[in-house]
Amino acid sequence: MVNTAPYSKEDILFILAGIVDPEIPVVTIQEMGMLRDVILMDDLCEVIITPTYTGCPAMGIIEHDIVELLIQNGVQNVKVTTSYSPAWTTDWMNDGTKEKLKNFGIAAPIHSSCTNWLNPKSVIVSCPRCNSTHTTMISQFGSTACKALYKCEDCKEPFDYFKCH
Repeated sequence: MVNTAPYSKEDILFILAGIVDPEIPVVTIQEMGMLRDVILMDDLCEVIITPTYTGCPAMGIIEHDIVELLIQNGVQNVKVTTSYSPAWTTDWMNDGTKEKLKNFGIAAPIHSSCTNWLNPKSVIVSCPRCNSTHTTMISQFGSTACKALYKCEDCKEPFDYFKCH
């Protein structure tokens, strides 16, 4: 077993920075804000992650990817902890991440915090294809529970919207 001492927290975060979100392969778990912390204690490396949505089915894959990547880099004693507090929020995505989502065809919240979360139909959502705000929510759940399904009334294309939370 390799001691984690040769690695700093920053080293581990750098190693993990390349793990992509299995449901959205154009962004990493770090860019999404899911990679919350790394704690090094003697020979244990604990990685704290937060799902974008409670019950996110991708968490098992993400945990596996974290463990495998760290083992490949010589860290043998890895523990992945899923933390639900604080709850993940779209505030943890920066503008670059939102742009990557848009280029992939997923609309992200324009503002960092959603003020209309009690009335999702009042949220103005821009089409990631043509930038029109003439859009309609088709379903509160899109391809995954963390997204809603919208349709652009101008270009007629359906698209996912990453819900504010």
